[in-house]
Amino acid sequence: MSWDGGSFGDTGTCVLAPNADVMTLDGTNTWVLRDPSSSRSVVVDPGPSIPSHLDAVDAAAGDVAVVLLTHHHADHSEAAREYAERHGCGVRALDPAHRLGSEGLGEADVVSVGDLEVHVVATPGHTADSLSFVVPQDRAVLTGDTVLGRGTTVVAHPDGQLGAYLSSLQRLHALCGEQGIASVWPGHGPVIDDALGALDFYLAHRKQRLDQVRDALRDLPPTDDPARAIVEVVYADVDPVLWGAAELSVRAQLAHLASPK
Repeated sequence: MSWDGGSFGDTGTCVLAPNADVMTLDGTNTWVLRDPSSSRSVVVDPGPSIPSHLDAVDAAAGDVAVVLLTHHHADHSEAAREYAERHGCGVRALDPAHRLGSEGLGEADVVSVGDLEVHVVATPGHTADSLSFVVPQDRAVLTGDTVLGRGTTVVAHPDGQLGAYLSSLQRLHALCGEQGIASVWPGHGPVIDDALGALDFYLAHRKQRLDQVRDALRDLPPTDDPARAIVEVVYADVDPVLWGAAELSVRAQLAHLASPK
């Protein structure tokens, strides 16, 4: 399925960055959020520092009130400071190292620009600083790399932790059910129109992988560092170019299995 961004709901426009690879899928989704009655916008994850991409974001964004980051990975955050400086606005992020200005960003914050409201939900796991953003007006949630539009994400051990990630998926599932959130606007890949279905899949997939890692750990000869050997068993059907990323997730799974319950 090809994906090139576009407009969604009343408030969302996705500008796709030209940084496609095996990890970023079609590229990074930079989201421009703006109420139809306003000339001012919120830009989420300006993405890589590629002039043509930032110009395309400008064309969609107009007057930018603030830049928000879902997390610190460079494919989402690299251009944040330069883009904000271009517009004379701040960058709000959970990680202070990625902020521009005095305002941070965290659980239960509400960013308001005109009639647009963006509600912040802490969703650690992919990274420690991962955030999701609910747009009630469109019954949508921007998930960064916590939920992707295609495939599944990496738990980037040791910064990312599987226990936190599973809790974040469960929290998003409960939130979508309680608030009637229908759509996932992800950090990579196409929009998902069945948020609850996607989260059900993610939770089932993580349980399946954890069971597979547990079984492989039991069957393999004892070793001080079994992660790569487990990858070769559990991810045998995955392109080996992705095994490095898979090993991060396996290390997160091994740490989770070893942690006190």
